[in-house]
Amino acid sequence: MSIKIRKQDALNYHMQGQPGKIEVVPTKMLSSQLDLALAYSPGVAEPCKEIAANQEDVYKYTSKGNLVAVISNGTAVLGLGDIGPEASKPVMEGKGVLFKKFAGIDVFDIEINEKDPDEFIKIVKSLEPTFGGVNLEDIKAPECFKIETALREKMNIPIMHDDQHGTAIISAAALLNALEIVGKKISEIKIVVNGAGAAAISCTRLYLSLGAKKENIVMCDSKGVLNRDRQGLDELKQQFVTDRKLNSLSEALKGADFFLGLSVADILQPEDILTMAKDPIVFALANPNPEIAYETAMKTRPDLIMATGRSDHPNQVNNVLGFPYIFRGALDVRATEINEAMKLGAVRALATLAKEPVPDMVFKAYGTDKIEFGREYLIPKPLDPRLITTVAPAVARAAMESGMAKQPIADWGAYHQELLKRIGIDQTLSSKIIERAKKKPKRIVFAEADNYKILMAAQVLIDEGIAFPILLGNKKRILELQEKHKLDLADCPIIDPREETEKVELFAKRLYEKRQRRGLTYQEAEKQVLNRNTYGAMMLEYGEADALISGLTHDYSKTISPALQIIGTAPDVKRVAGMYIIINKRGTFFFADATVNVNPSAEELVEIIGLASRGVKFFDFEPRVAVLSYSNFGSSKGDVPDKTRKAVQLARAKFPNLVIEGDVQANVALNTELQQEMYPFSALAGAGANTLIFPNLESGNIAYKLLMEIGGAEAIGPILLGMKKPVHILQLGSSIREIVSVAAIAVVDAQMQEKRELAKTV
Repeated sequence: MSIKIRKQDALNYHMQGQPGKIEVVPTKMLSSQLDLALAYSPGVAEPCKEIAANQEDVYKYTSKGNLVAVISNGTAVLGLGDIGPEASKPVMEGKGVLFKKFAGIDVFDIEINEKDPDEFIKIVKSLEPTFGGVNLEDIKAPECFKIETALREKMNIPIMHDDQHGTAIISAAALLNALEIVGKKISEIKIVVNGAGAAAISCTRLYLSLGAKKENIVMCDSKGVLNRDRQGLDELKQQFVTDRKLNSLSEALKGADFFLGLSVADILQPEDILTMAKDPIVFALANPNPEIAYETAMKTRPDLIMATGRSDHPNQVNNVLGFPYIFRGALDVRATEINEAMKLGAVRALATLAKEPVPDMVFKAYGTDKIEFGREYLIPKPLDPRLITTVAPAVARAAMESGMAKQPIADWGAYHQELLKRIGIDQTLSSKIIERAKKKPKRIVFAEADNYKILMAAQVLIDEGIAFPILLGNKKRILELQEKHKLDLADCPIIDPREETEKVELFAKRLYEKRQRRGLTYQEAEKQVLNRNTYGAMMLEYGEADALISGLTHDYSKTISPALQIIGTAPDVKRVAGMYIIINKRGTFFFADATVNVNPSAEELVEIIGLASRGVKFFDFEPRVAVLSYSNFGSSKGDVPDKTRKAVQLARAKFPNLVIEGDVQANVALNTELQQEMYPFSALAGAGANTLIFPNLESGNIAYKLLMEIGGAEAIGPILLGMKKPVHILQLGSSIREIVSVAAIAVVDAQMQEKRELAKTV
């Protein structure tokens, strides 16, 4: 469905609050006279002297290495034409927002009132000391070719005219995948290009670099085919003159395999598509309306593969798939230019990414549960978070291999994590857990396997070698879902308790033995074993699985109850607790208890503190514990402050080496400056808390859910602490990504359990 944009809505958006879309934000503290003296005079003289002695130090002491200029003269703005530099500024600001949002790149937009290409070149060249790269934008052809070529020759930083190369890179990736689907080779296909402007010419040049043959290409402009009879063609158009006796677009399309449109709406007719070769590929990229309406084209040729520039149709060729990540990779190796090898690196990275399983967050963003490589998914979606870690490294690597990199990357794993931090998602912890899990995958029984999210998560676990899923549920339903979502889960055992008569009898006897003095009859035990949570817990009890995961579709308390009755707590544990891992720009934090204990006493809080601290160490963090309250170190009276103070006293006695404070308010626990000023005696004043213990369930539950929804945080969990064997209860409605994360934790938990069991036998 297309998004309707009202004029006044767009105007209000740009003028509400602070006019425009971007602002400059300081990256250093400016809260004291000393800060000001360091930021400006006299302190600023020191980095100035260092840079004067070694010009490359400008990357060390200033923002140049992460700063791109988005520059236009307003001569070809969107589809509006030459509307001037002032009128182009909203577009350039928008480009800056996209750079920052998708790749963490800072931007100054610069609108230049100069149409003469030679003067424009001089102005941009003079800006080189300020920027790490230049993105040219909305400059009309043919001047844009001269400008970009000259600037690439004269400047030693990456330069790219996105209107040319962005469309070329994205469409080339889509073309490679479309050709793979229809079984054709780029060297053999007949190509028709309609439009002979900057984007069309750059696209065609890139297709040649990928193996297309010049003799197989026919280019048209508004006057018809570029052929030998045409007079007065400029140098750029002369490159693509054909020797074939063709005059019109309709003639050129007969037998063509691929049509690229970068021209005007409705120029392509249904009868033209009918004359194309079998399995034709049509990229109608005119905006806002394509060369032929999507619905019309698909109705005309069912064997057609089509792409447009629109977000409401499949296969949107959107430049945001390219430019943020191309510049990210170029900046990170301090490339001296963006060359052909780097562009081709981006093309192949995009094409490859489209063939990989799509993350659940992409499904959510686009309101669908099915996105898979094929005729309607040739290139990744713009909101795919993997783009930065796929395209940027490919560009950086190509820069290094082609001799463009002044600062090569040595540690690609560290670079991967750095890229994730650029967009505000620190996945170091998740990556570590997954890597640990992969070293020795374990059997995980999923008690709700007739849910498509569980099955898709199982596919990821298998594909990435994280775990061996066991699917518990209605066998017919599971197989139907596998077929519907085209999943390959043939190696996953499917168990339907209703069909396991002997096993049900065995499990019922065991359950009866455990619970007969708790009022359970054998008949009730038989009935309970048919419940998949009970059956799964029994599989774990009998060693038929290494971990149990459930809770996606059922209430937490009902899900955990069978596991507690059958598996029970670890030998030294009286009660279990729940913990969430919260990850945001500030770091990684652990919240307990937010899921199990409703209103624990001081003594029960001590046990939760112990379990949480052990859990934090499990994830290779040193716990710094804050027991939260609405009071700071006795500043208020009441049940909660009294309880938390007592809990801290008891915990210090029980865990003498633990860094712990309380009662303390949440903001104080995290704000080290405030603690150093107001509470310098605090054990958390140096580094702040990373483990937050909530006084009751309601406060913990509210806190983590607010952070997830409006705080921009990612939550992993809940993680069940204190069980005898690995049991983990999913949050109701968890995403596929969250299921995979919890499964990886369950595998590592099972690995640790195995180590403990082995240690007992030694």
